[in-house]
Amino acid sequence: MAEIATIARPYAEALFKAAGTQAAALSAEVGALAAVAADEQLRQFADNPKTSAEQVFSVMLGVVSQPLSPAAQNFLRTVLDNGRLAALPEISAQFHALVNAQSGVSDALIESAFPIEASQLPDVVATLEKRFARKLNARVDVRPELIGGIRVVVGDEVLDASVKARLDHMKVALTA
Repeated sequence: MAEIATIARPYAEALFKAAGTQAAALSAEVGALAAVAADEQLRQFADNPKTSAEQVFSVMLGVVSQPLSPAAQNFLRTVLDNGRLAALPEISAQFHALVNAQSGVSDALIESAFPIEASQLPDVVATLEKRFARKLNARVDVRPELIGGIRVVVGDEVLDASVKARLDHMKVALTA
């Protein structure tokens, strides 16, 4: 949704500027707020004309999984006062991207056919960091349909070393 992204951008940039050197620490809090804001029941509660921004603020503070810093609380008040609760997940995503860009880190999704042991993950990440030429913040998802191997997504780059991808390539080659 381009409209939500357009609405979210000034909030994310303003929060990033205001956070300064504390942006990385604030990223987790903003992510927690976004997770709460994504809940459909909360959105319905917030969209009720009889519900005030202060009531939504109180509910969100009670539901969020971690204590919030004053900066995060002020940010949440601003978002709620301007009626932008629906944009909070996108604001969080854009803010996280700005923090990653500042620190030179990229998010990586590693999809594996089998669970990757905790002792093996640092080696896999180190190899991928060399391949993508940047520091990676890796998240692992188990996807049995890959049959074997891994599939890595970093931004708009994809490295597919799965058995399923090889079989798909062979199928295309044999039917061409």
